[in-house]
Amino acid sequence: MDQFVSAEVAEMVPLLAAFDAAAVEGHITHAAAALRVPQSSLSRRLKMLEQILGVALFQPAGRGVALTAAGRDLHERTHGAIRELDDAVNVVRSNADPESGSVRFGFPLTLGPVSVPSLLAEFHETAPRIRFGLVQAHGEALCAMVREGRLDLAVVIPPPDDLPVAHLGTQRILLYVAPSHPLAERTHIDLAELAAERFIANPPVYHLRRLLDTWCKEAGFVPRVAFEIGEFETARALVAQGLGVALLPASERSAAAGSDMSCDDLVGIPLTGHRDRDIGLIRGNHRPTPAVARLHDHIVRRAGAFVPGWR
Repeated sequence: MDQFVSAEVAEMVPLLAAFDAAAVEGHITHAAAALRVPQSSLSRRLKMLEQILGVALFQPAGRGVALTAAGRDLHERTHGAIRELDDAVNVVRSNADPESGSVRFGFPLTLGPVSVPSLLAEFHETAPRIRFGLVQAHGEALCAMVREGRLDLAVVIPPPDDLPVAHLGTQRILLYVAPSHPLAERTHIDLAELAAERFIANPPVYHLRRLLDTWCKEAGFVPRVAFEIGEFETARALVAQGLGVALLPASERSAAAGSDMSCDDLVGIPLTGHRDRDIGLIRGNHRPTPAVARLHDHIVRRAGAFVPGWR
């Protein structure tokens, strides 16, 4: 009988999960918590792996650890295999009991208060034994987590081109001003009229900030960003205080209350031109577990019933 793996590989396989977790987390304590093992046990596994290979895989980095050159090489060559093994185990386990399983699900910062909780509550009524790990972040971060296998599904705005996507609808972007702002009575506005305004905007890694920069450039000016913040409700509060204007999607809470354009503290003004963003549901490039497929189908089927602007 042929020898399929070397003795060293057979010895290393149980240790690679510890290595992968430490490489991803960059911190021994966090990696141990992610694997639900004592920190001392994880440290022993890493030391044993280094002894087998005869090279150092990690080096101190502040309060955490960083991969050495040898560690980076090993991680690049084994990370995908660990994820595939994890996926295989999840598929087998879920197939044994299609009513249970777990789903790692991500959604954007603008769809948290109403839409996603409503979708999940409805889904939970039909699948109460399925467990969730939820992540809320901006779109680029969610896409990266799906690509890396850290999320099974994610609602993102807009969806990327390199992952399987189901179109859910669109999200309209409005100009928001304080009720006392001179533009508050306008029924629509062209971006070129905002060249002298101070803007409250997301950091540059956010898609909405890139839209602001692109649209303003097309209108002939560079936006003057007075406040930069990633939290959308705080951005609305800053606008309400008269500290600037902002390009934002409709607030879920105000939309749920039946007001798509304004609320007590803000006025939303439509912009001329096409100012919508696509909303998509993405998944990884691998076969989903039954639990993941079940949630995927539920979201696609029910997306149009929820706010804001899923049209």
